[in-house]
Amino acid sequence: MPHPVPFPTADETVPDALARLRGIAPVVPVELPGNVVVWAVLTHDAVKEVLGNENKIFGKDKKHWPALHDGTIAEDWPMRALIHGSHINNVDGADHRRLRDYFGNAFSPRMIAALEPRVRGIVNELLDSIAEGGDEVDLVPALTEQVPMRVICELYGVPEDDRPLLRRRAATMLAYTSTPAQVRSAHLGLLASIDKLVDRKRKEPGDDLASALVHARMGEDRLSQTELVDMLWLTLLAGHETTAHALANSVISLCAHRDQLDLAVRDGLWPRVVEESLRVSSPVQANPFRYSLKDTKVCGVEIPAGEALLMCFGGAGTDPNQYGPTAGRFDITRQPRPHLSFGYGPHFCAGAPLARLEGRIALSELFRRFPNLDLAVAPEDVPYQPNFVTYGPAAVPVNLNRR
Repeated sequence: MPHPVPFPTADETVPDALARLRGIAPVVPVELPGNVVVWAVLTHDAVKEVLGNENKIFGKDKKHWPALHDGTIAEDWPMRALIHGSHINNVDGADHRRLRDYFGNAFSPRMIAALEPRVRGIVNELLDSIAEGGDEVDLVPALTEQVPMRVICELYGVPEDDRPLLRRRAATMLAYTSTPAQVRSAHLGLLASIDKLVDRKRKEPGDDLASALVHARMGEDRLSQTELVDMLWLTLLAGHETTAHALANSVISLCAHRDQLDLAVRDGLWPRVVEESLRVSSPVQANPFRYSLKDTKVCGVEIPAGEALLMCFGGAGTDPNQYGPTAGRFDITRQPRPHLSFGYGPHFCAGAPLARLEGRIALSELFRRFPNLDLAVAPEDVPYQPNFVTYGPAAVPVNLNRR
């Protein structure tokens, strides 16, 4: 194995680091925080090759990673929390299909269409509150975090009082600056609160998806308590964290490219805005992990059996070999080409339709209500959270009536 490259580094952004690594090779060994070495899969073709060979050459179950179990990786390695549990993101084959079947039609086009009025209502409630304040506002706590948090928590019947702590614990788990003790505390606290939620839905079911999952049965099969907790842990975390970053990144891109914003407003091109933002500023920059089931090659790079691969959607989305020399530029007029920000293959994101709906509505309503909204700082001065799995701004300070 070539000498691993540290990732991330303090002197560059995560997207810049992935672009630099992509210039070395399609797949590069990197050293993650905690001195853990994995393979970063960086180009569009390499990511698609791995994802297209799941259940054949690569797996998602952590049992396939010997270093995680033989003492090579410390027991308190913080990223263990992200690959914990037997939910749909961490199992393979028939086990994955079984768990995914329990979602049924929860994220079908029909169900997503039925959610549209409530999503629009939430967005406009938040925009009403913003309008009542001053001209300067940070859109992260005021809008971009709140929209997906409220939508996913209402969908799953999470009480309003529990939501702020859920958000704080999720942020702690995903920050590479968190200590092992902080990650462990946040992880265990999140699991405990979801365990209580499941117990409550079992005793007092409501008209929500958590209650439906608790009481669902496929023939003689029913989800266990552990499976329910793990599944809700994943969907609550992924259902708000990634969309929050996608919304914030979209606002920054639109403000930094006023011609694109004017075009989107004029022609109603909000679906294109969402897709282009997902491509060029993927809210999941580096997704852990796939595991090599045997000795193989990815885009010509030899990968031994039993290795962990970090799927770098951020690098794939700005790959010039896939999107041309302007791959790193936000441009809703470019010829559309599929991106991989929602994954590919068996583990394609089940919540993609909901994320797209939230993005389209939130962005269109925001700029309809505040057509002169602009960043209060230069785009390069927007602070980002210390994450590399998910990646998004810590704050988006704007002036509502700058122009």
